[in-house]
Formats: sequence, structure tokens, C-alpha cells
Amino acid sequence: MMNKMKALNLKGHLLTAISYLIPIVCGAGFLIAIGMAFGGTSQSELIQGEFSIWDALATMGGAGLGLLPVVIATGISYSISGKPGIAPGFVIGLTANAIGAGFIGGILGGFLAGYLAVAIIKYFKVPRWAKGLMPTLIVPFFTSIIGGIIMVYVIGIPVAGFTSLLTNALNSLGTSSLLVFGGVVGLLSGVDFGGPINKTVFAFVLTMQAEGINGPITALQLVNTATPIGFGLAYFIAKVFRKNIYTQTEVETLKSAVPMGVVNIVEGVIPIVMNDIVRCVTAVAIGGAAGGAVSMALGADATVPFGGVFMLPTMSQPWTGAVAILVNVLVTALALVLIKKNVTQDDVDKQEEVEEDDIDLDDIKIY
Repeated sequence: MMNKMKALNLKGHLLTAISYLIPIVCGAGFLIAIGMAFGGTSQSELIQGEFSIWDALATMGGAGLGLLPVVIATGISYSISGKPGIAPGFVIGLTANAIGAGFIGGILGGFLAGYLAVAIIKYFKVPRWAKGLMPTLIVPFFTSIIGGIIMVYVIGIPVAGFTSLLTNALNSLGTSSLLVFGGVVGLLSGVDFGGPINKTVFAFVLTMQAEGINGPITALQLVNTATPIGFGLAYFIAKVFRKNIYTQTEVETLKSAVPMGVVNIVEGVIPIVMNDIVRCVTAVAIGGAAGGAVSMALGADATVPFGGVFMLPTMSQPWTGAVAILVNVLVTALALVLIKKNVTQDDVDKQEEVEEDDIDLDDIKIY
């Protein structure tokens, strides 16, 4: 059973679609944020002569964000079945949007469209003269009609109900619940530095953002932003206490990792983490939990899911995001200073020996 699930590669197809989705969300998010910041409104129709440039920007952004279920469905379907999956993924994604199934409906619709397309290609036999019609007519038509009917009458209604229930539940969380929820999001976001856990949480919180709840994804992105900066601050705090927590090689790594963190690229600190996994992950988890809790409790609500400090202007109250980053950075830095061991010359020599042993010319054989 597990082997069959792995063969389906559900997570891989979802993450592929999300990678297509992020540029659209960022572009549309910044458009609507800029438009609304200058008094524009997202309108259902732009009537000539009755709108400003800010109304136009907000409307463009709102239109893009409104099509997220369509984009995710098309991306998943394409990842599964290639070009024949694009049209049915698009149609079924539109159907999910129309019936109110939202982003979750788009995800399920994408898988439905993709695997239906694969099944039709594999099992639907046509005469040789009609094979050229398979990717352009037969597969899109039958996949769209079958998948669309399933979306409307089987998937759509319960998913729409579940989405509404989840949205209402998150909107009704009190301050203490927001602290706990934000802490969990922050902790899970930070512990594997952009790896599978982080991406899984990202898929969940992106679902919430598609329903108009920006807090969870903001917490995740602020943790990613703050973590490398926290590693950099830890260096200076450690110096105040006359403690040396990094090797010279790690200090050089920080020079690129910290600027990367400012623009929300957390992977720059991985070489440092790999030298002291348990302590570094523990410190990041503590800092991420604190930052995520503060972010959710204060109501930081970026409209874009990426960008580091450039997310701050898209928030209704940018200071909330700045405070969350500051708390996260300070807690991460202090935790690193407290729990990391003082680096001695012996530790540096051992690390250099390990690095030298990585490539041994004697192990290379030419056949």
C-alpha cells in the first residue's frame, strides 16, 4: 500500500504546482497591496473613465488571486499527465471555483484531472487515424466532462463546507489560541530550513491564504526571514559574553546567509546547522515558535507569501511583522548563544580534517 502511495507521488505533484503558483501569488499580491495602499479597490468590472490607476492595480491583483484554485489545479494536472492535463486541469479548477470549493477543491480537482487524463490515455483506444486527436480533443473533452461532473456532484459540496468550517474556526480564534497556533506554525516552519516539513506547512497555510486568511502564511515566512538573521546576531551577542560559537568558516558563511535571510532564503545557514544539528535546530525551533506566536497574536497579515522584509509594506500594520521578526531574531540568537558550545582550536582542526577527507583521490578508480 505504501509503495503504491509513493508511486503516485502526490506530494511531488503538489509541490511542483506550488512552485508554479508562487510567482503568480507574489505578483498579484503586490499589485493588490500597492493598489489598496493608495486607496484603490478591487472591482468586479473596470468601467472606462470611472477608475483610477490604483483601482486598476487592486483589480488586477484581486483577479489574479481569485484564480488560485484554477492555477493549482492546472499545475497539478500538468505535473501528473503533461500537456494533455492542462486543459482539463484548467476547466476543473474553474469548476471548483464556481462551486465554492476554493483552493482545497482546486488541489483535489488537479489530482482528479491529472489521473483521469492518464487513465484515458492508457485505456481509451482509438483508431490510428484518430491518435493525433487524443491530446487536443479526446483527452481534454472526456477528462473535463467526467472530472467536472465529479467536482460538482461529489467533491465540491463537502469540500466547500469543510473550507467554510475551517475558515470560520481560524477567524474565531482568541488571543491565547492564536499564540498556540502561531507557535506551532513557527516551530514546524523552522526546524528543517526549507525542507519537506516546511514545504508541507507552506501548502497548508497557502490554502488558508487563498481563503483570505493571511496570518498563518505570514508567520511561516517571517520565521524563514528571521532565522538566518538570528544566526548573524548570535555572533555579536556571543562576542559580548566572550564566547566563540562559530568557526572562521562558519563566520564566512554568515556573510552570505544573513543577506539571503533578509529576502526570505533560509537555506544559507544549512552549512552551519550541519556542524551542530541538535543545538541549532533546537534554537531555531524555540525562536520560530516565539516569532510565529507573536506574528499571529499581533495579526501580521502580509498579502504575499514570499519576499522577506519586502512583505512588510503589504501588511495592514507593518509594525506587527517587524516586531515578530525582531522577537524571532532575538530569541533565536539568545538560544544559540546559550546552548552552543564554545568553539576551540581543536574543534576547528577537526572540522578542517573532515572537510579534507570529503574528497580522497585514492578512492577514484578509472576502469
